[in-house]
Amino acid sequence: TPRQIRVYQAMRVKEEDFPVFAHLPFVMGTDNVKLSKRNGEVSIAWYREQGFLPEAICNYLALLGWSPGNDREDISMKELTEIFEVHDVHSSPARFDMKKLEAINGDKIRALSDEIFFDFALPFLIESGIISGTADEISLVKKALPIIQERIVKLAEIPAMLNFLFVKDFQIAFDEKDKVSDSVAKKVLMKSLEVLEPIANWTHDVIEGELRTALIEGMELKPRIAFGAVRIAVTGSHISPPLFESMELLGKDASIERIKHAITI
Repeated sequence: TPRQIRVYQAMRVKEEDFPVFAHLPFVMGTDNVKLSKRNGEVSIAWYREQGFLPEAICNYLALLGWSPGNDREDISMKELTEIFEVHDVHSSPARFDMKKLEAINGDKIRALSDEIFFDFALPFLIESGIISGTADEISLVKKALPIIQERIVKLAEIPAMLNFLFVKDFQIAFDEKDKVSDSVAKKVLMKSLEVLEPIANWTHDVIEGELRTALIEGMELKPRIAFGAVRIAVTGSHISPPLFESMELLGKDASIERIKHAITI
């Protein structure tokens, strides 16, 4: 500010015509060192690549050194222009918290309409090579996106979540194989195969009903044990969209084939 004042004085601007100067606090990293080109600063391109929404970035940046009160964090751009007051800016340094930014981004993603979410998601799927953009692929993507919208905090997570639907050479992740190869997992998979093969109406409700009856009621297993092996067998990982909806989207033939393959591991 002293330098800026000197500039106005050099231009012979009258003091009463000086602008009002206001300052935001420094933004610190998690190590309590001021963010800078040498410490913690990341290019905006990285945030785009990770799938942070513009609205989430602006929302979070507005909360660094300022608060609307009432512990609110999810604020629209329109609201920011209406409720921001410079006298509410804090004097103490703000800390950049990536986890909080991700939480806000997740909230913004969940608030997107199906159409806008699809528009954001499609480039990530194509650029990652998960799909090429055919009509059949896009139709399946549109069916799959609603079941993962509640489960992601960044758009860049979408390819890994939906890869199991499109992969040509399906393989269970190496570090997950032991979870389908022990004796309990084998019994779970065999019983699952037994009740799934006769299903004619392949919907998530029917799939869930048959598996719950067979594994939880019949084998008296906890859901985590009962469905964990099936999830890994069908999707290749313990991290995936909701199991029964995933199996419906994958289709009966592919689901059965993958369970049979997992039994042989």
